[in-house]
Formats: sequence, C-alpha cells, structure tokens
Amino acid sequence: MIMSVAELKQFITTDKTDSELEGLLQALELMIRSYTNNNFQQRTYRIVCNIRNGVIDGITQLFKTGDTVEVSNSAYNNGIYTINHIDTENVCMSLNDPLIDELQITLTKIKYPADVKMGVVNLIKWDIDKRSKVGVQSETLSRHSVTYFNMDGDNSVMGYPKSLLGFLKPYIKARF
Repeated sequence: MIMSVAELKQFITTDKTDSELEGLLQALELMIRSYTNNNFQQRTYRIVCNIRNGVIDGITQLFKTGDTVEVSNSAYNNGIYTINHIDTENVCMSLNDPLIDELQITLTKIKYPADVKMGVVNLIKWDIDKRSKVGVQSETLSRHSVTYFNMDGDNSVMGYPKSLLGFLKPYIKARF
C-alpha cells in the first residue's frame, strides 16, 4: 500500500473509518499505477520463491514486516500485497491476503517516493473536503456568491482536478 492508515492520519483528520480510508488508499494506489504506467518496483529487491500452505517460502533479508510487495509470474496470485509477518525460524512470510500454493513466483518490493505519498494525502484531502461540491458551477444565496471549479474534459483526470495530479508527471512512463 502507498501508506498505512496510521501514516495518513498524521496528515489529515476525518471521521471516516479505518476500513474506508484503507479502501481509498488501495483505490488511489491502483489509479496511480495505471495513470503513470509505473509499478514503482525496486528490482534489486526481487526474489523467485514458492508458495506453500498459503505462505511464501525462501525469504531473504531484503524484506521486512509492513513492506508492500508485488507477486508476479504467478498463475493465481498476481497482485499487490503487504507483508504481515516474517518467520525467520521457518524461513517464510505471510501476506495480508490468502495465497494459493504454487511454484516459482516472483516477489518484488514496491516503494513509493515521498512526493507520491504526499500527493496521495492531498488527493484524499480533496476527496473528503471538495468531492461533494463537484459539478456546482455557481451558487448564490442573497449577497453571498460561490463559483466552484469546473470539472469538464480538460480540467479533470480520473475524477480529480488536473492540478492535483501534477506530482505524477515525473513518474509517467511511455506505453508500448
């Protein structure tokens, strides 16, 4: 995950539940990976291993509890996971979702830069504070007038104002 809910709560105050925030963080992570065509993998932190009894065998010292990892070259388990527990005695680790047993999967560490994390914080702040006001172009009550940002074609990307997604520009990779 881009950041934990606890990390996020250091920057924002909200009445949303932890599970709602976790879902929002997961959705934003997938959106950012899709928009940038960048998987943010640290290829030097990569191992080929097996999944037995729902846990990953053959860990190295490259990973620690709480790391985000991507499982690839797998018939059943491709995806992004968080490491829940590392058992150094049995040389295995468990992830946040159950896994199906298979041989020769690739496990790669995912690391997001600090500016991407802070950009996600800003997106969530916008989501909480301003999402409900999207679509209102002008509002007048007596002498009080309010005009909101217009979210038509060129002003928005993936449901967010284009200006909020500027932090992703250095991370966009070409699509082939």
